[in-house]
Amino acid sequence: MTKPPTPRATAPADKPPGRGRSRRSGSELTPEAIVQASLRIAARGSANAFTVRRLGEELGADPTAVYRHFRDKDELLLEVADRTLGEVLDSIPEGLGWQDRIRALADGSLAVALKYPAVASTMASRTTRRANEFRVVELILGAVTEAGLSGAEAAVHYRMVGDSLLALVGQRAAFRLFSPTVRAADESSWTHEYRLLDPEHFPQITAVADELAAVTLDAVFRARVESLITAIERRVTELGVGGE
Repeated sequence: MTKPPTPRATAPADKPPGRGRSRRSGSELTPEAIVQASLRIAARGSANAFTVRRLGEELGADPTAVYRHFRDKDELLLEVADRTLGEVLDSIPEGLGWQDRIRALADGSLAVALKYPAVASTMASRTTRRANEFRVVELILGAVTEAGLSGAEAAVHYRMVGDSLLALVGQRAAFRLFSPTVRAADESSWTHEYRLLDPEHFPQITAVADELAAVTLDAVFRARVESLITAIERRVTELGVGGE
């Protein structure tokens, strides 16, 4: 009796593709994809939005692939920051007078800073040296020129407005990056610690304790923006010049 042939082993079936994202190489990425990934991370409110590791995870790519398109993290930060300035400019309506252009620039800057706090807090003392920054400078110079200032006066007051807005929104953005516990403790200080002070030692504070507790960050921001506009108007009056 003959022995039946032994069946040949069949080749194993191909494995189904994995569910995870494949790691893309730097040649498959583009600068635009990297910038957009950075904006998405920054919009999540993380303080460390510009780590190469996080970018690699967001892009599904080797983290070092970023360096094929940007010299270093700082160059990427400046590019991303300039994109956020573009969002600010897009929020400003056409046809506003110079005071309202400054107000709209301030409002747009704050909104975008709170959207991308890691960017705004870092850029409070930086310049991007890119197209949208130049457009912001042109807008502010146009506003102070329309108010009636020119030459050195226009330059000084442009810097006053620009630097002040960077500081104002940078401060708010930095505060947004604190943990909710830290923010709550700082915000509650006006209704707790300041109200418990001894009036004999701190008569000025205790005299307006209720008013201090009622002040909002938005009210302070608005007052500071209005003070910038008032300073320009006062200087125009002092010089005896008039706007268009």
